[in-house]
Amino acid sequence: MTTSSSRGVRFWLIRALRIATVAALAPLPFILLFAVVDPPVTMVMLGRVASRLAAGASPVWPEHRPVSRREMAPALRRAVLASEDDRFYLHHGIDFVELDKALDRRKRGGKLRGASTLSQQVAKNIFLWNGRSFVRKGMEAYLTLWLELLLSKERILDLYINLAEWGPNQFGAEAGARHHFRKSAAKLTREEAARMAAILPAPRRWSPRGSVATRRIPAILQRMQYAAPKTEPQ
Repeated sequence: MTTSSSRGVRFWLIRALRIATVAALAPLPFILLFAVVDPPVTMVMLGRVASRLAAGASPVWPEHRPVSRREMAPALRRAVLASEDDRFYLHHGIDFVELDKALDRRKRGGKLRGASTLSQQVAKNIFLWNGRSFVRKGMEAYLTLWLELLLSKERILDLYINLAEWGPNQFGAEAGARHHFRKSAAKLTREEAARMAAILPAPRRWSPRGSVATRRIPAILQRMQYAAPKTEPQ
């Protein structure tokens, strides 16, 4: 009985290990594909579809217009980095410097603000769901490391700009630019790009012409004067 029981336990442990290994490696072919192809839909988009269906909102399907890098105003790429992750080229997916700063602010009684990098946000947008659970954050960190390993920084930035939410039911900078400014992302001015980037933390609540964006753009425009740092300061 003991031997039979041990074999049964070993069988299920091996099966569980195989399932876990397959699940862990399953995203890798998709990540490799995303080096050259834009995802047609993401988990965050599907979550919005479900929410709009439940609320009876129309249209249900989000507006999503991925464009190539040359179809984006160069100022928009710099504005996104200045607003969301100015240390993008200095970390490997997880920015421990900003994470330490966020934790220090929390210890001093401040609000715990997110320290998610663009790479983490791309991993979450494509594969995961919105939330703050430790399980989701752990999965996000794992996927982020693969993104950084398999894709270039510039490609990750392309994906972020084309997949981020830029307004109510508007995904990708092209859809956002047409929604907010009635023009393509390629024709955004420097200030319009800064205003677009300013609303990224809450694109469904903030407007590029609203008071929050107006308060945020001076700092963004200031950072945009310089290239995003690619080496740590001495």
